This record gives sequence, C-alpha cells and structure tokens, in this order.
Amino acid sequence: MPHPVLINGQWIQSNHSGLFQAVNPATCQPIDSDYPISKWEEIEAAINAAAAAAREVRSWPGDRFAAFLERYAELIEARAAELIATANAETGLPVEPRLKVAELPRTTNQLRQAAAAARDGSWAAPTIDTKNNIRSMLGPIGPVVVFGPNNFPFAFNGISGGDFAAAVAAGNPVIAKGHSSHPNTTRLFAEAAQKAATDTGMPNGFVQLIYRTSHSDGCRLVSHRLIGAVGYTGARHTGLVLKDAADKTGKPIYLELSSINPVVIMPGAINERAEAIAADFTSSCLMGTGQFCTNPGLVALLAGPQTDAFVASLTKKFGGAPIGTFLSEGVQKNFISGIAVLRAAGAEMLTGGTAGGGKGYSHANTLLKVSGQQFLSNPEALQTEAFGNASLLVVAANEAELSAVLEHLEGNLTGCIYSDTQGSDDALYDRIAPALRARVGRLLNDKMPTGVAVSPAMNHGGPFPATGHPGFTAVGIPASLKRFGMLQSFDNIRAHRLPSALKDKNPNGCWRLIDGTPTQADVL
Repeated sequence: MPHPVLINGQWIQSNHSGLFQAVNPATCQPIDSDYPISKWEEIEAAINAAAAAAREVRSWPGDRFAAFLERYAELIEARAAELIATANAETGLPVEPRLKVAELPRTTNQLRQAAAAARDGSWAAPTIDTKNNIRSMLGPIGPVVVFGPNNFPFAFNGISGGDFAAAVAAGNPVIAKGHSSHPNTTRLFAEAAQKAATDTGMPNGFVQLIYRTSHSDGCRLVSHRLIGAVGYTGARHTGLVLKDAADKTGKPIYLELSSINPVVIMPGAINERAEAIAADFTSSCLMGTGQFCTNPGLVALLAGPQTDAFVASLTKKFGGAPIGTFLSEGVQKNFISGIAVLRAAGAEMLTGGTAGGGKGYSHANTLLKVSGQQFLSNPEALQTEAFGNASLLVVAANEAELSAVLEHLEGNLTGCIYSDTQGSDDALYDRIAPALRARVGRLLNDKMPTGVAVSPAMNHGGPFPATGHPGFTAVGIPASLKRFGMLQSFDNIRAHRLPSALKDKNPNGCWRLIDGTPTQADVL
C-alpha cells in the first residue's frame, strides 16, 4: 500500500497515476516503500482546500501564524532522531555534522525567526500618508506552492524549509510538492506540520503534501487561478518550464536555479597565504560532495609562477581528498554530462574525470583548467554547471583578460575575491570588483561562499540564471517574506475598518513609515 497524501487536513489514499520509491544513494538500492504520483483531480482538490483555508485566515493577525510555526519547530525537535536517520538513508548526507548539527537546527531556527517576523509585523512595511489618508502594507497573496530541492532535505524542504516558513509567516496556506529523492523525510515533516496545524487551530488545507506530479500537471498547478505564488528550488530546465507556465497566467514564481559562484584569487593573496587558500577552497568545493547551490565552481586567476604552484597544490589536494556520495543516480548522470560539456569546450583535466571511487553513486573529485582566452572564446559552454565535486580554473594572461572574463559571467548567487591583507591587490580589486558585483547576489571577501547564514542581511538570490528575479532572496528574514505578500493600499478607509498595523494606534510596536519617517510610534 503506498503512503497517503495530505489533502484538506486528512491523510488519504491517493488515486494515483503511478508509484515510485526512494533510493539509498550509498547502496544504490531502492528503499522498500511506495509513494504515489498524484492525478490532476487530487492536485485540484488540494488547490481548492488551500483556497478555502486562505479565505479563512486572510484577516488573521500574525500571532496566529507565529503560534503555528513555533509549535511546528517544537514537534520537529521532538522527532529529530527519526528525521535525521530517515534523511541519512534517503540522501546519503552524513548524520554529523551535516544533518544533526547544522541542517536540522537551521531549519527550526528559520521557523522561529519567521514566527518572530509574523508576530512583529514590520516585514509588511506598513506605510501611512496622513495628509492624503492613504495607507498601505503587504498582505497575504493566497495559496503558495513550494517545490523543495534534493540537496537540503530539511532546510529547503517544501514543507519545512525557508520558502515554507516565509509563506506561512506572510499569512498563506502552503501546498508542498515533495522531492522524489527524500519522500519519507518529507512525510515525517508533513505529519508534524499537520499536528502543529491542529494544535494551533489552523483550518483544514492550511498545510498539504503531494509527492510527485506529471510535468504537465505541475504546469497546471503553478498556473492555476487560485494559486497566489510559487517558490521553486531545483534544476534550471524544470524551473524555466514552470516559470513559462506561471508567467502565462501572471503568477509570481520565485526560482533558485543554478550558480557556479566564481572565486577570484589575486596574486598578492597567493603570495601571502597560498596553502591556506588552497585548503579552504578544497574543503568548500568538496563539502557535501559539492552539492551546494553556493559551491565554488569557477576560479579566476592571473597567470604566473606562483599561480602555477598554487594550481599544482590544488590538484594534489583534490586528488587526495575522500570521494563523497551523490544524492542520486540522476545527480551523478548530470554531473558526468556537465564535465563532458566542459571538456568538449576545451577544458584540460587536471585530476579526476572518472565515475565511481566512492560509496554508491559517486565520481572522482575533478579539477579542470582553461586559459582566459579559451574561456572568452566559449563562455556559455564553459559556465556549464557540473553540480558536484568539481571546479574549473580560468587562468587569465593579464588584468585586461581577467576583467573580460568577469564581464562575461552569467548571474550567480555568490562571488568572492581573495586579496592580500597588506593591500598589494587593492588597486586591482578596485578595477575588477564592480564587474563581479554586478553579476552576483552576495559578494564575499576572503571567505568561501558555501555558508549561508540565516541573517536579516543575507541575500540568497542573484541575477538570472541564479534565480528568476534579482530583487528577492530565499534566505534572510524578514526580506524572504516579501515574496509571498501582495501590496494592499487603503484609500480613505474608515479608521475602524483598517488592518491593525495601519490604525493610528500601534499596539505591536512594529516599524511603520509615517509621512516619510520610520517610527514605532502611534499616529499623532
């Protein structure tokens, strides 16, 4: 009997169009449990239930959503051991430190930060013009669909991750579309989410889960007239297909797609601390078998004897490092395909290049190299993402060529520059940093990009193809909530009919813009 789906507050047996199983990537063996592929009728039932829930909660105060998120975090922590063991079996990600020490605490922290934002209300940017008696704020946009990725089974999961937390904190029901790589992990989260919903008096249909759809039904889902917005993290091709469908009906869709996260290592930095940078880079690039959206997949360098020695050191470190396990067979196949594209475009193999060598689905740690001139002759192909334990070194002949390489970069989530701490690289930094700044959402100095702090100042976004819109972030509260809000203006509305955040009194003390001045005070 396949596992049921969560529709309208009930776990029901699916009238499915087919079944699938998760696969343990470390053993390459299926996990003996069946999950349904939902038919359209089932998906539409979830949409209708979410729309009904949205109508019920659309005037609720932020406290109600905060209470749900906080209760959910408690229930996740109560089931931590089961969640961690299940995710380890389905993804091959290590229990410690990845799942237990890093990702699960980050997940519950996100939920609690989102709860605090919902309760405070400042995220909604209440704005009051007393002269014209016009007031505005962000309000809930309606049912949100969240597509979770394969590489973060907790912190980006469709029913527990950052998009989920932001959508709920903004006052919206969520339909979670699970990822086929870790359906049982997602089911456990959904059980806790539904209990939290019941415990805190949320309506049926406030949280729902389907595991998989056909491609055509996925497009129908994101473009349905009752859907408010969509959050998607995953492969570029699939994301763009969904975006095309959503765009045709004017539905906002927030995409995180692909990124090679360029790192520029300047000559002075190499002279000063080459071995330390090589160690940091190797650790960052191979962490989690390179399956991070912020993995440093391209390194830009200036040619010279010190750079030659640095490249030799990197090659040795890569070749000698342990080989990790990919999340799935699909990740392995796509990785091999990406490496093939890079090699066909002229990249020289320094180390790696062969499948296997690790546990289960795996591939040798791979380092490739091209000249700056080669890169400029075929920049599109040489920016192909090989999602995994690989990176491409681009060695420019001179500063002008290095600048040209950066000007030809696509949009990325992150970009990093390592420079001499004594200032010998400062003039070069000033010349090239503006080009990199324009092509990345987050610019770093002297640190690798893989860490993404859940900070109010964080930007986990960037120009296309890193995301579908450079003005939004998937990490960082309260900014991430704004994706799932609708700007609502109230013109000459009688005082007693206004939302609480727009009344003259400010009982929650949230930040408001009153006649151009940010303040927590009441309207005088």
